[in-house]
Amino acid sequence: MNRLLLSTVALAALFTGTAFADDKEFPAKLAGQAILPANTLTPAPSDAPDFLKTSGKFTTPGKRIEKLGTVDGKDGARVTDVKLPLDGQPIQGFSGIKTMADGTFWTLSDNGFGSKANSSDAMLFLHQVKLDWASNKVEVVKNLFLSDPNKIAPFPITMEGTQKRYLTGADFDIESIQPVADGFWLGEEFGPYLIKVDALGQLTDVIPTAVDGKPVKSPDNQTLSVPANPTAKMPVFNLKRSGGYEGLAMSKDGSKLYGLLEGPLYLEDGKVEQADGATALRVIEFDIASKAWTGRTWLYPLAEKGVAIGDFNMIDETTALVIERDNGAGTKDKACADPKQPKPDCFDAPAELKRVYKIEMSDANVGKAVRKIGYIDLMNIKDPDNKKKAGSKDGVYDMPFVTIENVDVVDATHIVIGNDNNLPFSAGRAVDKADDNEFSLLEVGEFLSAK
Repeated sequence: MNRLLLSTVALAALFTGTAFADDKEFPAKLAGQAILPANTLTPAPSDAPDFLKTSGKFTTPGKRIEKLGTVDGKDGARVTDVKLPLDGQPIQGFSGIKTMADGTFWTLSDNGFGSKANSSDAMLFLHQVKLDWASNKVEVVKNLFLSDPNKIAPFPITMEGTQKRYLTGADFDIESIQPVADGFWLGEEFGPYLIKVDALGQLTDVIPTAVDGKPVKSPDNQTLSVPANPTAKMPVFNLKRSGGYEGLAMSKDGSKLYGLLEGPLYLEDGKVEQADGATALRVIEFDIASKAWTGRTWLYPLAEKGVAIGDFNMIDETTALVIERDNGAGTKDKACADPKQPKPDCFDAPAELKRVYKIEMSDANVGKAVRKIGYIDLMNIKDPDNKKKAGSKDGVYDMPFVTIENVDVVDATHIVIGNDNNLPFSAGRAVDKADDNEFSLLEVGEFLSAK
């Protein structure tokens, strides 16, 4: 490429904000780690029905299995070391995090065992945790179980006939969290909905999603039903399963929420939305005071090997952190010889793209692509002080998990990052062991200050 053409391309990139800025990698150093063991359970509340005292009874398709510990957890062809059903409710699947002023963090377990069909005995709950970077331990300060005693849900819930009406993973798939003075806003995937609970975990609002004045619905939306006549048209939905609000950020003044869909919207011709020549996900603005969508949106273009986002939190008024990932898990040194023939002792699709991007979404690019300022590589975090308690590379901490779904700013130079271990179905750290819940403190001052 000649110098004139190169200069032209560079200028185009500068003025359009689309080009090669997202290729800039920033360094990250491990400053601390805290681990919650995979098989960490808590009893259901004393007033919960007996049905909820155990969980994971419906994870074998077409069967109900009551005997505890008789079903292998599996990640594809690989058997993990955690067996179902469980005696209690698992504290797992952390899928959103928020740093609090008192030094604790709020996070949440998602729908349970991965789908609406198998999670009717998985209770929905939030967790307040302390992360002790010195002892490498996670302390669960509080579990807040969600319920619907005031019958706010616009559809029958699993625990419809009970007094407390606890919510389960067959009702909602909660994936992201924003604490507020009177409770919590949660991003949800089945609808997808924005939902609000009060400080007691009681449901107060269920708000359907709309983009450009049109409803956004996934195939799990409770308003959809299959027609009685097989020749009739199927119900219309424009978002794939598990494509809802994996990310939910809040403006620094607390007036707006920004929901980031995990998957792209589908257009009438069957194609997906794009920006800058790449598959793009919508960021959708919501006004908290009026409890209404503002009509303002942005597009988040995925990287070449990116397939989904994992979490989303604001840094300041216009910039934010976004986890972007592929669907791989495990490391290449233990890759299967033939990825088309998965085996129990190797990774058929090792992790390649696990990143945290810094993005800019300003008034100037409403309706357009966000600007990707740069990223840190979660497969290559420097660990010169040997802070890690998990991982096998000398001087490097990596996160070869299929889902990494927790990121937030801790201070001017540090962020917190954590995986969703999909208990007992994800094994990315080892081929035959269910992943623990790993929270890590990363020193990324240059990244956070990048313009």
